[in-house]
Amino acid sequence: MTLETVLLAVGPGDAERSHELADAVLEVATPAEATVVLAHVFTQSEYDEVVTRLEFDDDVDIDPDTVAVSHSTIRDLQAAFDESDVTYEVRGAVGDHGAAIVDLATEVDADRVVVGGRRRSPTGKAVFGSTAQEVLLSAPAPVTFVRSDDEQS
Repeated sequence: MTLETVLLAVGPGDAERSHELADAVLEVATPAEATVVLAHVFTQSEYDEVVTRLEFDDDVDIDPDTVAVSHSTIRDLQAAFDESDVTYEVRGAVGDHGAAIVDLATEVDADRVVVGGRRRSPTGKAVFGSTAQEVLLSAPAPVTFVRSDDEQS
């Protein structure tokens, strides 16, 4: 299987693990010379909050791709990929996190999907979070789950 496109999906909880996500993507994308699709998925309320916080003009219909490019997590990842000469594009999506990630993976014909998550307590280890679980079960390509090193339960 040729690796041409890697979808890296990030959301509101991924700012603190952007380095781990970048490393995981660079490990597979760099040797394959794959294109990385940096995707920031927002729920409608997250999207509205970011649009307000970033002071976009309320009279103009703002494209999710434009909002994604303005997000700090995406900018951090762009810097890592620029430094490594990895080709990438930025996409934004609004909707349920899991379903939107799966839809984007299908739309860009991803050969690999990378998502992040957090370490779970012993009870929580039995079940992934709903977003990660939906992506792992429904994505049209293999999924790499990058676990955060924090000790949250």
